[in-house]
Amino acid sequence: MIQTISDSVIEEIHRTREEISNRFSGNIAAIAEDAARRQAASNRLIWKPKTPNKTLQPTPRDRRPS
Repeated sequence: MIQTISDSVIEEIHRTREEISNRFSGNIAAIAEDAARRQAASNRLIWKPKTPNKTLQPTPRDRRPS
């Protein structure tokens, strides 16, 4: 039973994504603009971190031997 509920939720997410993509002809910039406009119009609080994200520098462990 849990599998069926989970599957239906995932299918709904895929349908919604497809509908949004079709509405904007797959233009990701237009989708992002619309999302930002709707978010601003919602008057809901938006969490913003106190410090901006920093570009992570690779650590010696992340580097692969040449």
